[in-house]
Amino acid sequence: MRILLVEDERELAHTLRHGLSAEGYRVDLAHDGREGLWKARMGEHALIILDLMLPLINGYRVCAQLRREGVTTPILILTAKDGEWDQAEALDTGADDYLAKPFSYPVLLARLRALQRRATTFSTAMLTVGDLTLDIAARACRRAGSKIALTPREFAILELLARHPGQAVTKHDLLYHAWPDDAEDPNLVEARISALRRKIDTPFGRHSLQTVRGHGYRLIDDRHNHE
Repeated sequence: MRILLVEDERELAHTLRHGLSAEGYRVDLAHDGREGLWKARMGEHALIILDLMLPLINGYRVCAQLRREGVTTPILILTAKDGEWDQAEALDTGADDYLAKPFSYPVLLARLRALQRRATTFSTAMLTVGDLTLDIAARACRRAGSKIALTPREFAILELLARHPGQAVTKHDLLYHAWPDDAEDPNLVEARISALRRKIDTPFGRHSLQTVRGHGYRLIDDRHNHE
């Protein structure tokens, strides 16, 4: 499971990242509110751990903005602000849970598991763009009922595009999503996009995976062009 940790105390952030990684989580870090907001918008994290006292944009504003934009990723507030009004404001802006520093590590893990169970109940298991469907749990892809075999990288790229249908997604964002640890070469994306087109479009005479020049790629419902 992939978690976004937005925490400006770098020593604490790296300590938490190490501990959570040992528990099987993949942890991405952001050290200010602006970076956290940008990464959270991608919708690729199962959970967000968010500090309130952040540089550039505070945690209250990050949380409120994500909810205004329709981002439903569960958010756990982890902060030194432990007053009743602080907790009330954080929950009112859209946070799902609140844990004050200093905190118990076993309690943090239990809270994350609880949020994970809750999110699984309400998460979207299927993504659909036109007659192209992605079964997220099964990691399966179909078009017009025909099964399409994809590599894990191809599925990751297609999943991100399908989560933002009709919207241009940059090569950088696709790199970050499909190669989160060590990707720097945009040619990696171009090669996978070409392979995806050969699998999801060419056999069906379709053009749903489009290049947006100067920006990136988008996935559309092109059935009206096919009729």
